[in-house]
Amino acid sequence: MVFNFLRRGAEAPAPEPALQKKASATGRVMAFGSSGRVVWSPRDVTSLTRNGFLGNPVGFRAVKLVAEAAAALPLVCQDAERRYDRHPVLALIDRPNDNMGRAEFLEAVYGHLLLSGNAYLEAVPGTGVLPGELHVLRPDRMSVVPGADGWPVAYDYAVAGRSHRFDMRGPVKPVCHLKAFHPQDDHYGLSPLQAAAVAVDVHGAASAWSKALLDNAARPSGAIVYKGADGHGGLSPDQYDRLLFEIEANHQGARNAGRPMLLEGGLDWKPMGFSPSDMEFQKTKDAAAREIATAFGIPPMLLGIPGDATYANYQEANRAFFRLTVLPLAAKVLADIGHWLGGFGEPGVEVKVDLDQIPALAAERDQQWARVGAAEFLSVAEKRRLLGLPAVAEEE
Repeated sequence: MVFNFLRRGAEAPAPEPALQKKASATGRVMAFGSSGRVVWSPRDVTSLTRNGFLGNPVGFRAVKLVAEAAAALPLVCQDAERRYDRHPVLALIDRPNDNMGRAEFLEAVYGHLLLSGNAYLEAVPGTGVLPGELHVLRPDRMSVVPGADGWPVAYDYAVAGRSHRFDMRGPVKPVCHLKAFHPQDDHYGLSPLQAAAVAVDVHGAASAWSKALLDNAARPSGAIVYKGADGHGGLSPDQYDRLLFEIEANHQGARNAGRPMLLEGGLDWKPMGFSPSDMEFQKTKDAAAREIATAFGIPPMLLGIPGDATYANYQEANRAFFRLTVLPLAAKVLADIGHWLGGFGEPGVEVKVDLDQIPALAAERDQQWARVGAAEFLSVAEKRRLLGLPAVAEEE
């Protein structure tokens, strides 16, 4: 039996191939120096949100306009064979939890993505295959925990000194991380608000200047000139302090607007007119507002910003807004959510925007339907594929 291997035709059994796991070749390089440690976001989401959204009307309207438009888009659920009128995935998105409907849920997702560049969804286990509930988590409370290969192995959610860790190493992922493209960060996305941070500061400073001007009775500043008996001289410290007190108490602020100034003892008032820079201040503010709108991909006309004649009319601007900003954002988010929910046991189902029910694109869709329908060299299956519809069996 020992020499059986010398017999002709006797061959040793082939070893079973080892299971291989796909991984990026650069993953370990990405994680060098930070393996197993929490990676904190380099941006201050709280400050950006406070200054650019809560304290800036242009940023507030820009985020609301994109988020509300994307959340209101009609959705369809389909696979390679058919389009479903009712489906568990659609039902989950329509009512993700007891406190939110579909519009409110998706508006929060798009809003966080625009404000911080990141959005996080938590899946709560249910009785069936799909999660029982979906919740939107605040990005400023979430941090990525990378593993040895550079990819996230967990997420830490911290509130008031307490934290909860979501383990991402299982087959089912409890958290879906949606992020915008960031060329210099491996784990976090780049917010449009961060790209427009300088414009937000300029717009905020312009508003503060306008408020200060109104507090000063909407008049430019002036100078009080003192002339002594011989045309020269200066005020004593007591006289100088008294003069400052009189001006602050009786001649500054909106409540003292129009009050005459009584000057004595050689004092003379020399008003100063608006400088050319003051006269151009409103244009500077409008330019900053246009930069904020550009960062969010919104035609300035839709935000009521004057001086932009790029679009022929409002209808063209609205169509460009949906085609270039809203639809790409919605397609990205819905594809990621659909892929994430597919890991729970609903693979092959695609959640997408129903382009035929968007009023802003009605003219484009009519032209496309007419053009595809008139193409006699295309089969029915090819026409349906061009229109984004599920395929059907060819008729013989």
